[in-house]
Amino acid sequence: MFSTLMITFREGVEALLIVAIALMYLRRTGREFLVPAIHAGWATAIAGSVLLGVILAKVGAMTPLAEGLLALAAAVLVISCTSHMLRMGRKMKGAIDSKLEQASMKASAAAYSAVFLFILLMVGREGVETATMIASLAAASDLWHLAVGGLIGFALAGVLAWAWTRYGRRIDLSLFFRVTAIFMVLFSIQLSIYAFHEFAEASAIPFIDNEYWHEATEELAQGTIGQWLSYSLLIAPVGFLLYAWLTRRAGSHEPARTSVQPRS
Repeated sequence: MFSTLMITFREGVEALLIVAIALMYLRRTGREFLVPAIHAGWATAIAGSVLLGVILAKVGAMTPLAEGLLALAAAVLVISCTSHMLRMGRKMKGAIDSKLEQASMKASAAAYSAVFLFILLMVGREGVETATMIASLAAASDLWHLAVGGLIGFALAGVLAWAWTRYGRRIDLSLFFRVTAIFMVLFSIQLSIYAFHEFAEASAIPFIDNEYWHEATEELAQGTIGQWLSYSLLIAPVGFLLYAWLTRRAGSHEPARTSVQPRS
């Protein structure tokens, strides 16, 4: 459940920030008539993502090969979205404002369609990533825990996105993305191990003894070591967050340095 919570929390923050930035821009520039296009775009993206997640979960539950492919695809998406947000996080607001400026300058009907498609693609990207990652967990967890973790994570994302729109610079999004990046990297390692394990079970890896490697990675994928890797998904981000808080607190208590001017 924790993995699902963290996935929907991180991806939900990204998606909801996109929506929040877009709404703020249209209202700031007096283009409220395009707000319905934003709501239609994110609602369509979320509905499509939920449907995709259900389909992928059912496909992944069929065979070890399908589960391995799904886990591998999720690992690739984890790394790509983490890298993207670490590079573009600070520029996200400017990029969204620029795209919306171009879209909203069109004629009325064309502007509505352009804004709708922009939000659909931006939020849909996060939705596809979320659906793929959660579907890769479906084989090892029951639907109830996935649903509860997902709802809690999305609710927390909504709170953080609202707080950002309300308090702005007081919310350290840079720290948020760094902390969650640790979770995402560890999660991608876990997914890669699980994918290799499932490929070996399906005898799909050439030039190696698949039966041997399936047994050899059992402990990593589903045994005690695998469980500790799952625990690290919580321990490592919390540890980094605590370190960042202590470092910042220590820095705030340092006495101010005064420069001594040489006598003339």
